[in-house]
Amino acid sequence: MISFTPADIDAIRLSAKVAVAATLVSLPFGFAAAYVMSYYSFRGKVLLEVLLNLPLTLPPVLIGYLLLLSLGKKGWLGQYLDAAGIRIIFTWYAAMIASAVVGFPLLVRSIRIGMESIDERLIQASRTLGARWYDTLFTVILPLSFRGVIAGSSLMFGRSLGEFGATIIVAGNIPGVTQTMPLAIYEYASSPGGERMALALCLVAIVLSLAVLFLHEFLGSRLGRRD
Repeated sequence: MISFTPADIDAIRLSAKVAVAATLVSLPFGFAAAYVMSYYSFRGKVLLEVLLNLPLTLPPVLIGYLLLLSLGKKGWLGQYLDAAGIRIIFTWYAAMIASAVVGFPLLVRSIRIGMESIDERLIQASRTLGARWYDTLFTVILPLSFRGVIAGSSLMFGRSLGEFGATIIVAGNIPGVTQTMPLAIYEYASSPGGERMALALCLVAIVLSLAVLFLHEFLGSRLGRRD
């Protein structure tokens, strides 16, 4: 019988908390980015697309280091946060930001696929009937791209749940404070005799990931039948 320590329970709880927070915070920005990339043409669009997808190709450790330089006390953003008494580095907020940055391209891509699959005639019809852009957005584009939103949110959550490289750089590995499941697994795996607990946490991570995937498939099938 495997008995989890309070630190292990905290790591599981924090992983779920970080993944949920990163997904919810990123969702409006991801939807806005997907909308702009799907329906607007402008100079620099290719450059913006490259920047949006850059976290997919950069090593997570590099992303964490860049965030550390930006959000640290002497960083271009961190100095203003420090002056305001706001501390990000080595808190769970840093873990959330790292997860959001790493998973953001997956969110945007999935929502874009949903938006670009919408029949353009439906959008043109709504505009012909006098709908303003925001009416078209909320009554046509959002409902018809909702499967992409669900898919992107699921991918974002799963990616955040397993984030390691960027998190350990910008948030550290502090038990009960910033230690997520991947960090706890790393600590157990690198300690003599910790293989059993590392495997137990791996099983918890697998169960959570499967639950997210099953929920994604269930919602996708329900939406598909409704369509």
